Parts: sequence; structure tokens; C-alpha cells
Amino acid sequence: MTELHALTLAEQAEAVRERAVSPTELVDHHLRRIEELDGVLGAYRTVDASGARRAARAAEARLAVTGEDGDGLPPLLGVPLSVKDTWPVRGLPFTAGSAAFDDRVAAEDAAVVGALRAAGGVLLGTTTAAEFGCSAYTETVHATARSPYDPGRGAGGSSGGAAASVAAGLAAGALGSDGGGSVRIPAAACGVVGLKPSRGRVTTAPGTDAFGLATAGPLARTVLDAALLLDVMAGSVPGDGSTLPAVPAGHFRSCAEHEPGPLRIGVLPRTDGWHPEAALACHRTAELLAGLGHHVEEAPPFDPGEYLPDFTVLWSVLAAAVPVPPEREDRLLPLTRWLRARGQEHSAVGLAAAMTSLTAVARTVCHRYDRFDAVLSPTTDQPPLPVGTLADPDDPEQTYARMLAVTPRTPVANLTGRPSISLPLHWTPDGLPIGVMLTARLHQEGLLLSLGAQLERARPWQHHAARQAAVLQQATRRATTQPERRAR
Repeated sequence: MTELHALTLAEQAEAVRERAVSPTELVDHHLRRIEELDGVLGAYRTVDASGARRAARAAEARLAVTGEDGDGLPPLLGVPLSVKDTWPVRGLPFTAGSAAFDDRVAAEDAAVVGALRAAGGVLLGTTTAAEFGCSAYTETVHATARSPYDPGRGAGGSSGGAAASVAAGLAAGALGSDGGGSVRIPAAACGVVGLKPSRGRVTTAPGTDAFGLATAGPLARTVLDAALLLDVMAGSVPGDGSTLPAVPAGHFRSCAEHEPGPLRIGVLPRTDGWHPEAALACHRTAELLAGLGHHVEEAPPFDPGEYLPDFTVLWSVLAAAVPVPPEREDRLLPLTRWLRARGQEHSAVGLAAAMTSLTAVARTVCHRYDRFDAVLSPTTDQPPLPVGTLADPDDPEQTYARMLAVTPRTPVANLTGRPSISLPLHWTPDGLPIGVMLTARLHQEGLLLSLGAQLERARPWQHHAARQAAVLQQATRRATTQPERRAR
């Protein structure tokens, strides 16, 4: 019999609706799994066991007064989910991955967190995040998030804990955020699906993103699961800087369940930085797309130098804009302190000039690739990297340079506002996941989900979970201590 955590999010939701499993049974199973494995993976910042069990009991009470057909039940009733620690969850510590905020507790839910609750999701807790979401790795004072396919390698960042929680079955799905690749990079490192929606698709309330880079994004084990999460997450609130028209209920699920039809796919040409396995992942996916009837051709090259200087201005100003009490600045990690110092050097005029330049770059990029329905490339240039590879505490400037060298293309979708998805379509001979990224025109998440689901059917990845289970079993046996984690 399939273990409960191995069921997809869609299967768990169906099992609850059909009374094949109770929400309490489902939640307790995931909480036990967190207790067993999180000491190795560092996925969770805070586990809210008591709150999750209360929500599970409330879900059971709702089932008890609902007919057998399940009409009127919310779509994710009883499904265990995790939330990245950069989103406030009412009553839980809200540290944004930083020791500077160790004593901060969220007074209210983020709007997207409230949407997950309204859909019946049970929140197991918050996941380890890179400090302020600043880095492409998740190595913090609280924990280091690790890939379940090799715990000696990082889970990527900044939503590393969220991706690890989903990949290892410590949650059925997760809420992450993506301002420069922070959903897609961890998805690639952990062998799951990560979707960055279009700008304006999901509200950032109660926070804001004045530069339009960051958005909420789902992490899931299948494309359908990602679609189910996006259906729930999508929406805006008054005052949002960017908004999109609402889509019909179940729209993104419907997209994932239908064939996309023949599309025109552009493939970015290989550069010197691509690891051979990343290049092979892209090549094999292009062949698969052609075999599925799509028109595949080489796309014009893209030079990260087009955006990098001005992007660094925005990235550093965003870090500097986080209000940290002066007496707590020394609690920040070296990279964060360096970015904040850089950000404080820029004048308002310099910031406006960088934003103007990036707008021009975004328009140029959109025009360059507009003839394609989707553009294909590796998500990152390297397989999951050993923990500590990117971060140099003595040279944060070098840390930043290394980080962008490994993830040169992910920020482009944030600059243009376009939707982008990472799919675990390739694996190295030693069993490490390689993410493949597809980026579409603005507002075309449905196309990406339809295309992603077609690729998943043609080259499914669920069977890799057997190797992951063996890796985690061995790693758990070796582990003698667990990182500290606040439990409620």
C-alpha cells in the first residue's frame, strides 16, 4: 500500500473527500515524518503541531456535516502544506530567515496564506528560508536546507526549506516566493515542480514589492499539484500595484489536464557555464518536445550582462529597505550586510535610473523572444551544489558573484514579469535532479502548466522517489543530532 506522504497533493485531497483517510491521520503521518527526517534536511523553521491538529479536527467536523458527494467542500480540505518563513503566518515566529527577527511573531496571515486556509489546507509550519530571501542557497543561523537526493548538497534558495519539505514528503505542497529565481532554483535542486506566476497573479499583501520582482509561487511534486495550488493562491486585494483579471474556479487545473496543442519552442544556446548534465537536460527535453509535435528551434542568445549591474542595484536596495534595528545589524549574515551596505550607497536618482534601464532591458528581452510560445533552458547551470560551495563568509561580494554565475537566467522572468516553471525532467547518473526551465509570455501560466503536464506524462519523474527514500534512510541512520527547531 502506498504510504500517505507518497500520495500526490491531488490524491491526498481526493482521499480526504472520499473518506479514505481522515485529515487527522494525514496530518499526524506528516508530523511523524517531519520528526524523523527534518534533522537531516533542515526543511522547517517552526513546526506548528498543535495548530495543524486543530485544523485537521476542524476539517473532520466539516466532513461530518457534508454529504457523501463532497459538494461544497473546499478543494484542499485536510491537505498538509508548508509556508516559507518569508510569509507571515498568524501566531507563528516570522523571522524571514534572520536572527535579527528571532523574537518576531506574525500578527496576521499574508493574504495568500489566508487563501490556503480558506481552501481547507492544513498548515504544518513555516520552512527554512534564506535571510530576507537574498540568496540562491538556504544556509542560515537556524538551519541549512538540504536536497533529499543528497543531504550533503544544498536545497537551493531562497525557498530551500519549502522545496525540501515537498520533495521529501514532509508536506504535500508548499508556498514559496520568487524574486530572482527563489522558487525555481530550489525546485531544481530538490527534484520538484516550481512555478513563478506572472506579475500580478498573486497578491503580496500585507507586504509590497515596489519593484515588481517578487511573487508567491507554488512548489509541488507534480504539475497538476502546482496547478491546484495556483488556483487557490491566485487573486488580488485593493491597493496591489499589479493585478490581473480573476480566472474561473479550477482554471489552472483544467489547463494541466488538457493537451497544449503544437507550440513554438525556442531553445537558448549553450554557454560555457553549463555543466554537461545541464546541457544534456536541455538537449533531451528539446528532443522530447519535438517528438511531441512541437516546433523546436534555437533561440537568440541571452547575455546576463544586459541586466546584471542594474539588477544588483535593485537587489541591494531591497535588502537595505528591510527595517532592522541598528543594534541588531550585527546579527545579519555577511551577504545580507554587504548587500545592505551596497544598497545604502545608491541615491534615489541612481535607483530610478536603474529601474528605467531595467524596464528597457525587459522590453528588449520580451520582443526578442515574443515569437516563441515558450523558451527552454536549464534552470541552473549546475546540479545541486555541496553545502557551503557558494557562501564565503569572508568575501560576500564573491558569494554574490558565484550565486549569479550558477543562476544567470532565473531573474529574467522576474524582470519581465513573465511566468516561468522548473520541471525535474533530468537526473544525473548518480541520481541528482537537474531542473529544466520553460518561460512563457505574460499571463500564460496555463500554457506552461499544460505543456509541463504533457512533458510529465511523457517522461514521469515519480519513480526517483525510491532512490531518495534509500538516501534519506541512510542519512538518518548516520545522523546523531538534529538542528534546533521551535515546535508549538
